[in-house]
Amino acid sequence: MWFMRQAGRSLPEYRRVRADVPMLEACARPDMITEITMQPVRRYGVDAAIFFSDIVVPLKAIGIDLDIKPGVGPVVGEPIRDAGGVKRLREIEPDDIPFIREAVGQLTGELGDTPLIGFAGAPFTLASYLIEGGPSKNHEHTKALMYGEPELWDELMRRLASITLGFLRTQIEAGASAVQLFDSWVGVLSAEDYRTSVLPYTSWIFGQLAEYEVPRIHFGVGTGELLGLLGEAGADVVGADWRVPLEQAAERIGTGKAVQGNLDPAALFAPWEVVAERTRDILARGRGTEGHVFNLGHGVLPSTDPDQLQRLTEFVHEQTAS
Repeated sequence: MWFMRQAGRSLPEYRRVRADVPMLEACARPDMITEITMQPVRRYGVDAAIFFSDIVVPLKAIGIDLDIKPGVGPVVGEPIRDAGGVKRLREIEPDDIPFIREAVGQLTGELGDTPLIGFAGAPFTLASYLIEGGPSKNHEHTKALMYGEPELWDELMRRLASITLGFLRTQIEAGASAVQLFDSWVGVLSAEDYRTSVLPYTSWIFGQLAEYEVPRIHFGVGTGELLGLLGEAGADVVGADWRVPLEQAAERIGTGKAVQGNLDPAALFAPWEVVAERTRDILARGRGTEGHVFNLGHGVLPSTDPDQLQRLTEFVHEQTAS
């Protein structure tokens, strides 16, 4: 078990380390990456560490003008909506992200037998940030380009898939034990649109990663209707959010895959008895799957009580000790 966003704003030690340090600067400092990644491992005793970074780090590394604004998220200085903008997306090279290699090396030394999970943003979610210029409710510019200019969309997604692959390869070759591909916004698509306009690029990434023989995890938000397609994409583990019962998610994902999830992050604000009951239920549903990684159905919310997460970690370990 581990928690998405376990290294982050819910921890007072994280807030102390990050005080007055912009997010993207923190993501480029190996000492800070290492410290923040280790914090939840030390505090909770989770079974895996998740590399502290952000999905837009590789875009920043290749020269895209963007920043992460508190309370807003990634904001792009000049949105990419034409062929000229797409051409600005060059390949990422290891020398663009030396801090990633250094931080992963430090972490694998400190973690010992505890696995380090690397991660990257999936092409669709990166495309949406680039096209919209920041977070979007309706993704209207993204869908307009996807529907109206399929050749330009293909070129954009190919370039982003290559950048994502390079970012993940750097983490694996530096020592990451597994990787997760986040597609935070892909739940806004229909299954037909996903199959046509996203699946080929995601599948290509997972296919290219197969040579490393490390576990590959795929996760998207609001993807209950897409879980079968996420299963087709080629990952070994598919994450389910809290909207679909775990055993139904596993059935949709298909055979030969493990399932990850799926406690509602907001449930952690309820009394402990509620959290324990819901956790027991998820663990019971997970016993009938081909493999289950306990996690939340999305990331830890910033105002979550760390003591509740620590108690949850201990409870899951107790319940699964046999």
